[in-house]
Amino acid sequence: MDRPHGCTCFALRKLTRTVTRLYDHELARAGIKTTQFSLLKWIAHRPLPIAVLAARMNTERTTLTRNLRPLIDAGWVELRAGTDARQRIATITPGGRRTIATAERAWRGAQDRLESALGLDAVRDLHARLDTALATLNPLLEATDDALED
Repeated sequence: MDRPHGCTCFALRKLTRTVTRLYDHELARAGIKTTQFSLLKWIAHRPLPIAVLAARMNTERTTLTRNLRPLIDAGWVELRAGTDARQRIATITPGGRRTIATAERAWRGAQDRLESALGLDAVRDLHARLDTALATLNPLLEATDDALED
């Protein structure tokens, strides 16, 4: 069997940039970006410590902190003290909930456009393949990270 042609990483980055532009175009109507919408949705579900939120979003804590700054500045998120003096809990504000309500309509428009362009079966298949890839690759990274710490 022949190997795939090209770099998988580059192909995925190209796809994610294209999909992000589609969503960002719709979400701009609500004055928000795709990354901000995702963060707000996670935080709206329940207040979370920064470290836990970073792990759930599969991102570095420093990247998460940088991405939280505009949400805090906009008054959509607050960082509250946790049980430990060093711990910060990301909490949604009433303004953040209003922003989500507006942005959800824009997100739905982007999702509908994507589903219409690709077809529902293809989108379902894409989700399943992405979930499988993440479940397979995350343990490889954890093993690599553990080896680097030794």
